[in-house]
Amino acid sequence: MTGPVFDYHSSEMEACLDEVGTTAGGLSSPEAAARIETYGPNRLPEPPGRNPVLRFLAHFHDILIYVLLGSAVITAAMQHYVDTAVILAVVIANAVIGFIQEGKAEKAMDSIRRMLAPQAAVLRDGERHSIGGEKLVPGDIVLLEAGDKVPADLRLIRTSGLHIQEAILTGESVPVEKSIAPVAAEAALGDRSCMAYSGTMVTSGQGRGLVVATGAKTEIGRISGLLADVEVLTTPLVRQMNVFAKWLTLLILLIAAILLTFGYFVEHHDFTEMFMAVVGLSVAAIPEGLPAVLTITLAVGVQAMARRNAIVRRLPAIETLGSVSVICTDKTGTLTRNEMMVASVALSGHRFSFAGDGYEPNGTIYLAETRVNGLDHLHLAELARAAASCNDASLHRREGFWAVEGDPMEGALLALAGKVGVDVSQELSARTRTDEIPFDSRHKFMATLHHDHATHADIFVKGAPEQVLAMCAQQRAPSGESEPLDVPYWMDCAEDMAAHGQRVLAIATREVDHAQTMLNFADVEGGLVLVGLVGLIDPPRPEAIEAVAECRKAGIRVKMITGDHAGTAAAIGRQIGLENPDRVLTGRDLDTMDDAALAATVGDVDIFARTNPEHKLRLVMALQSQGITAAMTGDGVNDAPALKRADAGIAMGRKGSEAAKEVAELVLADDNFASIVAAVREGRTVYDNIKKVISWTLPTNAGEAMTIIVALLFGLTLPVTPIQILWVNLITAVTLGLALAFEPTEDDTMRRPPRPRNEALLTGGLVWHIVLVSLLFLGGVFGIYAYAIDRGYSLELARTMAVNTLVVMEIFHLFFIRNIYGTSLTWKAVRATPVIWATVLTVTIAQFAITYLAPLQRIFETESVPLFDGLLIVAIGVTLFAIIEVEKQLRLSMKGLVFRRSLNKR
Repeated sequence: MTGPVFDYHSSEMEACLDEVGTTAGGLSSPEAAARIETYGPNRLPEPPGRNPVLRFLAHFHDILIYVLLGSAVITAAMQHYVDTAVILAVVIANAVIGFIQEGKAEKAMDSIRRMLAPQAAVLRDGERHSIGGEKLVPGDIVLLEAGDKVPADLRLIRTSGLHIQEAILTGESVPVEKSIAPVAAEAALGDRSCMAYSGTMVTSGQGRGLVVATGAKTEIGRISGLLADVEVLTTPLVRQMNVFAKWLTLLILLIAAILLTFGYFVEHHDFTEMFMAVVGLSVAAIPEGLPAVLTITLAVGVQAMARRNAIVRRLPAIETLGSVSVICTDKTGTLTRNEMMVASVALSGHRFSFAGDGYEPNGTIYLAETRVNGLDHLHLAELARAAASCNDASLHRREGFWAVEGDPMEGALLALAGKVGVDVSQELSARTRTDEIPFDSRHKFMATLHHDHATHADIFVKGAPEQVLAMCAQQRAPSGESEPLDVPYWMDCAEDMAAHGQRVLAIATREVDHAQTMLNFADVEGGLVLVGLVGLIDPPRPEAIEAVAECRKAGIRVKMITGDHAGTAAAIGRQIGLENPDRVLTGRDLDTMDDAALAATVGDVDIFARTNPEHKLRLVMALQSQGITAAMTGDGVNDAPALKRADAGIAMGRKGSEAAKEVAELVLADDNFASIVAAVREGRTVYDNIKKVISWTLPTNAGEAMTIIVALLFGLTLPVTPIQILWVNLITAVTLGLALAFEPTEDDTMRRPPRPRNEALLTGGLVWHIVLVSLLFLGGVFGIYAYAIDRGYSLELARTMAVNTLVVMEIFHLFFIRNIYGTSLTWKAVRATPVIWATVLTVTIAQFAITYLAPLQRIFETESVPLFDGLLIVAIGVTLFAIIEVEKQLRLSMKGLVFRRSLNKR
């Protein structure tokens, strides 16, 4: 526990107060001043900040950035200042974006600090004082009332109907009843009924507590410490791009060194000529536009996700969603509404079920799957009136949503009355409450005495079933008369409701003499008539059920991690369709497992109950140790460490705490679990588009480089000049490659399993595609060049035809690469997107300009191409498309055959 556990009964209370130097009247002012010097203010310490300049410069420490800077130096040396400016702009823009985004996650600490209560009511010098929350010290006695935010971690020493909402720490949707009775030291956080934790909210009752922890020593402070210690994982894309950049750099430098050595020592070319040729080769081989296009692709994904209510805080996190194979989700507020609702009512001889939307007092009532009118069943109407009368809550419609003031369960009972058809305001005005027995944990019921304007007086009671049943002698029969109480029947009903994850209340009544105006315990002991049982539940979101089913189709497993009770979690798990809802592990079970045992078990269990922040963090790390890409959704402070550690942290935007939102990579603006499915779909689309960009860029760059390499190795005249190579890079790398960033989602995106966590960016299939396309580019360029020389064309015309062939092949390669998982020979593929046709048109106009406009002909050393030869160039592009499309269909057919054989073996 956070602090000492005491049993504050009689003289023991005084002894324990003496032990911590406190009296029943609280600390003295001098003692409080001394302790503030010893313990410090009741706020979380601010972490040391990093120098902004060093933070900014750190974004240049990356090998791919070094490659880009090197290419900028090379292009500047070659006096191609436009290329230099573009490359430097990309590098600086990436650094600025990273610098801005990096600091946002650190705001989680600030958001948690703001959760500490600004004011606190304390006893000092024997008098009540209101002081700033940061001035609290261990030993202070804090006074709690309904509506207060608990200002520090307290050991309760007096309670009167005290209930505290602890959802931000435990995930439990219902306020927790508090008492002064001690609990076991190893009790789970949600079971520590004698403690009140900083940042939680008092919903009802009164209490006093002894401050046992402040600032960083509180439970919220511990979570803040966990956040500071959690290692943030890089995304698969970042890791793969780093590996790719290293190998690409080594490959380019190795080839350049070999060619320079070969040309100078073997071919005996001029060193300066060879050096410039190698520089041209390096510029052709380096995909300098790739980082810019990848960034734009991610930015397009950000916009698409925003339209689906998923706000992305870190760009690389988008593609991480594409590889997610497990979503670890909180229950309360994520899969469920975080609102209590009556799910069923048991009467003598009848069981009703209810459907509706949260606290809205409208809905549907079913009796044996038949829709009924509540007022047609007098027995049900009586229960609804009793539930509305024995009630201190109120319902209000705010901003289009119904909200409850007071206890959530009492708000659900008011909604029940509305669904039955009882006019609550009319019912309350028709009866006057003249006395009451407030709810208390010692007697576990609430009773109210009401008088109407005639000669009737009634007592209404609601409370724990076992307590109310013990106070009843009769039950209401379907006829409306009273009959002997059938205790086994009602106990069976209560157990059945509890098995479905419902919290059960019993409703009873008794008619008394109109002259009675006082309500005593003797009036409710033994003479009540049981009306029925009410089963309440925090209902699952309907869209969450569909989202879980969609996740299963996409090969994504959903795991519920909650602080709620195991029975409730299992019931919700069954309702939303989790794969293994009957096996539940609790936080205590997890404590008995070491990391190896947990890693071996975590894959088979989908529900974890009664967990604390450390458990959630351990579960995410255990999944990651198995090579699983894990996403974590949540809304409470208790979710923040696991959100930070997860590969993709997803916070709820509407009901989520600021701590959760600041730590997460994605925030759902509508708190809708279904939006996660849409985000995963967009994440897969983004990764597909990134893969398409890379699959288009690398073969084309390799094809350009191969023409230079072959020419240098065999002592041939370059079929394309260095300035023409730079032109192709400038006009196609940014335009055609960028068009792939806007590609729509492919039809089978959510029917494919998640890609492996460690899948390399350069797969065997992509390497083969690079080799094949590079050879075809090489054959096309040298083929058209040889054709032109054989026809007696000038060197300038031959090179013009070669550079146009290169561009045409890149365009046809673009149409091929748009559909990497299916055929490209469909009307949808031919129709393409407006962006595709816009970029193709732009490149075509640019090529016509350098081919046929005299000023540009002088700059790029080109000549006008005859019509027939132009058609021949287009035919080469068509041939390239046909070859690689046939090869793809053969490859896909082989994969399908292997897959079908594997299914037959099963």
